[in-house]
Amino acid sequence: MAMATMDEILSAIDAGQTAAVERLFGFLRIPSVSAVPAHFPDCDRAADWLVAELGSLGFDAAKHPTDGRPMVLGHLKCARRDAPHVLFYGHYDVQPADPLELWRSPPFEPTLESGPRGERIVARGAVDDKGQLMTFLEACRAFQQFGGPPCSITALFEGEEETGSPSLPAFLAKNAKALKADVALVCDTGMWGPTVPAITIALRGIVGEEVVLTGPNRDLHSGVFGGLAVNPINVLAGILGGLHDANGAVALPGFYDGVEELPKELLELWDGLDFDAAAFLGGVGLTTPAGERGRTPLEQLWSRPSCDINGISGGYAGEGQKTVIASTASAKVTFRLVGKQNPERVSQSFRAFVASRLPPDVKARFIGGGGSPALSLSIKNEALRRAKRALEAEWGKPAALVGCGGSIPIVGAFKRELNMDCLLVGFGLDDDNMHSPNEKYERTSFHKGARSWARILAALAA
Repeated sequence: MAMATMDEILSAIDAGQTAAVERLFGFLRIPSVSAVPAHFPDCDRAADWLVAELGSLGFDAAKHPTDGRPMVLGHLKCARRDAPHVLFYGHYDVQPADPLELWRSPPFEPTLESGPRGERIVARGAVDDKGQLMTFLEACRAFQQFGGPPCSITALFEGEEETGSPSLPAFLAKNAKALKADVALVCDTGMWGPTVPAITIALRGIVGEEVVLTGPNRDLHSGVFGGLAVNPINVLAGILGGLHDANGAVALPGFYDGVEELPKELLELWDGLDFDAAAFLGGVGLTTPAGERGRTPLEQLWSRPSCDINGISGGYAGEGQKTVIASTASAKVTFRLVGKQNPERVSQSFRAFVASRLPPDVKARFIGGGGSPALSLSIKNEALRRAKRALEAEWGKPAALVGCGGSIPIVGAFKRELNMDCLLVGFGLDDDNMHSPNEKYERTSFHKGARSWARILAALAA
């Protein structure tokens, strides 16, 4: 069979949109909530659904059991001997739908709603990640009408992403040979704007710590003991208050080891994005950037490390007063990492920082400490260059090369375990209500997302 032109592939995607939405609706109706044991059978159903879907597209696909939710693995070999091999990753599990009373329609009964940009698909999982996952499969479907995609493809779908992917490391280690490819493709990110595509080239790493301070052997009356007995809450507050200096920098010794300055070319690209920090903060009721002074807002979000206290507990927090000196006080702290920062060293530095500030009679106990390093993709990467051109051809605007303040552990695992770079291309929008009631995915994102993946696959194979 003669190789199809890109116009023929795109026309096939356009003509199949009604059926594509129906397929997505069928997938969305499965309440595959990985955090709730009652929905574990639904996760199995979602995995089976994907195995059948991949099979219909010519993949050799199977469900693989794990200690948690099953993995779905499929392989499709291109007839071209010199065709590149790509690994596409997505996840079929979704967040719980609570609070249900805030949904305009039942979360697992997908609907089409009218919005300011046209129709939108509303359901739990619409954007995270079922709708995004299906953009890739719909691109594969269009190619299959003309003999198959121009690349060999391995598809990996997991069912525990929303609960931290506990089964993934062992699965990667056991199946490293079957998963190895030239590049990994991940569709679990977003666009720069409703009409501006994006490729995420930097992800911050993370370290999570919890510290528990213990002073007296029981809670004390603050009138009888106040002023004489050490107060763990006071001690903890002082330690936490010293985590940042007057300029907003993190004060841990050695914290900035491995933090590199941005290449001038990338800094200029980010400056050209015209990011409106006031509007970004205004959406959550704030007005002023609060990070490191002397850094642009996008640097603060994407290329600089951070430290945040996520929760503090101790003593009495109920209604009214209880004059007590608490026996214990605790805090949860996370560090977002960039560049070559070492998660273990950051954890050790935090613990040493706390220990060095403990007065007599106060002991510290630490919980957690696990983490993952930051990741980045060179702007000179050839797969990145090709994907960028393909996205511009589809959207009519240059793709923004952006960072992500959050962390996606699977990307780090691909790099560490398989020595494989990732192209992070997604079509979600900031207002898609990810993890919230009334989650949605724009029809435009779903349609043009499939067209975009078709162009990217062709560009990688050119």
